Amino acid sequence: MKVTRSKLSGCLIIEPEIFYDDRGFFQETFSESKYASIGIDLPFVQDNHSRSKKGVLRGLHYQKNKPQGKLVRVARGSVYDVAVDIRPNSPTYGEWEGVELSDENKCQLWIPPGFAHGFVVLSDIVDFEYKCTDYYDPKDNGIIHWNDPDLGITWPENIQITTSERDTNAPSFRSLKAL
Repeated sequence: MKVTRSKLSGCLIIEPEIFYDDRGFFQETFSESKYASIGIDLPFVQDNHSRSKKGVLRGLHYQKNKPQGKLVRVARGSVYDVAVDIRPNSPTYGEWEGVELSDENKCQLWIPPGFAHGFVVLSDIVDFEYKCTDYYDPKDNGIIHWNDPDLGITWPENIQITTSERDTNAPSFRSLKAL
């Protein structure tokens, strides 16, 4: 596998080795020892799978007191995936990185604990899968507005964005900094 360090401290873009033949392909999506060798050595405790339609934007979500590390990938379709460093003592605090993940490029993104995360669906439908290092706790859930001008995330153009009411009414990054 090829590993590229993101501009965000601790985030990794992972291009797994793919084995193709006339039947299709094979891909190893996780191996504890291989991922530990690149610094992903936290235990995963929960796997999630979501399906969304084109233009659906989910995020920017995080857990306040029990932050989750996430290893994210797309099984079908494509997304523009965004991580925002919200660790106050990080050298990349308040910075973001966006990466296209798809069933074609088969890339994964490692997002360490302490980041907000979101994505927008680029294809007609997407199956989005991710491994988490802590359990989801709805009482611990935090959110930052996806289009906060203080973050300045450059989302793909020409996509009709659809969000949940909760994501639409999310607080600003500045309100997180005030905590």
